[in-house]
Amino acid sequence: MTLIGEGVLQMSVAEYLAFEETSEIKHEYIDGEAYPMTGGTLYHAEIMMNAGIALGNRLRDTNCRVLSSAMRVGINPTRYVYPDVSIVCGEPVTEYKTMTLLNPTLVVEVTSPSTISSDRVIKREYYESVDSMQAYLVIDQHRVMVELYTRADGGWLLRRFSDLDAEIPLAYLDCELPLAEIYRGIQFEPEDAASVAD
Repeated sequence: MTLIGEGVLQMSVAEYLAFEETSEIKHEYIDGEAYPMTGGTLYHAEIMMNAGIALGNRLRDTNCRVLSSAMRVGINPTRYVYPDVSIVCGEPVTEYKTMTLLNPTLVVEVTSPSTISSDRVIKREYYESVDSMQAYLVIDQHRVMVELYTRADGGWLLRRFSDLDAEIPLAYLDCELPLAEIYRGIQFEPEDAASVAD
């Protein structure tokens, strides 16, 4: 295990899995390097919980489970990440003491200033490479904006939602997710919108 800067550690997959089990903070692991996960803002925490609760209420009597950000997702044997919310439908496939989910159906990421580009490009490509994945939601914490990436024949489709009265159609889960529930209790300040526009 080697520190290579900014808290990033270089280690093998086996070292990472063992290290993560006792670490006080979570790390995402990408091709030999473990990256510490920073703390989230109040809005990030609220939106993440709102999305998880709203999805959980709709999926309560189904064969789908809603999992918190404590659940690690295995992208492939050398990439491990922690989505803000994960959903798995059917029997969960796990590894390493059931601490890693291998067959998510949907994942949710709430953007942070430091991760917004990664969430929309790099992580999207990671999630789209997982065969079980049917959709990926990217939720903006600074304005009303949700991006839905859905698996379709020959690729993935993108739809954007920016109206609080809108509902996101999740056909494979047989439900809709209202933006009003995702952003419940969030009062955006004018400077929030201005900073996003810059």
